[in-house]
Amino acid sequence: MATLAVLALGSAPADALAASPQDNASTHTALVAAYSALHGIVSTWPTIEASLHKLDQRFAAECPDVGAGSPQNESEQSLSYEVAGALWATAYHTDAKYADAFIKAVSPLRWSNHSIVRRGLKFIVGLHEMIALKVPDICGDVRTWTAGGFTTVPADTQQFDDHVESINVEVPSPRILAPYARPSDRGLLERVEHLLTRFEELEFTVGQRFWNTLLETLALNQ
Repeated sequence: MATLAVLALGSAPADALAASPQDNASTHTALVAAYSALHGIVSTWPTIEASLHKLDQRFAAECPDVGAGSPQNESEQSLSYEVAGALWATAYHTDAKYADAFIKAVSPLRWSNHSIVRRGLKFIVGLHEMIALKVPDICGDVRTWTAGGFTTVPADTQQFDDHVESINVEVPSPRILAPYARPSDRGLLERVEHLLTRFEELEFTVGQRFWNTLLETLALNQ
């Protein structure tokens, strides 16, 4: 899953200039917002797993083994990626309240380093797009693909894959805000880093497990 996700902004250079009061204040607000979002997501992780399990149950009921007999080729990889996108869409929708709160908190923030502001706005756009992402009609797309002899990627699949691929929700390291953090915020920065590490571990392991599960349900290859 490219996830689910949430978090600290920016790309400050290592030799950042001395932080201004606005830099300090914006960094504090961003770290508080990141901690709140990450803590909420990590502490309610079973809710995400439940939503992914529900998605698998939906496919099991609507189109079990719909891709049976499919070859492992380039077009099949597009269908597999569409399944991954469905997982991301489900996870981001489940966690939308945390992402929305984060976006609301950090959108007005400004730093003297304008690259942080630009990167922050780009990240916010990506979060908005992931929250709005809808689970595609995978059952219908796989049926279309199989009916065509497993050769042509359905137009809807290609459009969905291209859209997901264009979304930028890469989570930068919170450490890039360190030059702008007050001494009193150092502990908060460390807690955000710890939560981010835990989030990434959960995202990878759970995402991989459910991707394999859904592919098995649909009888698709990786």
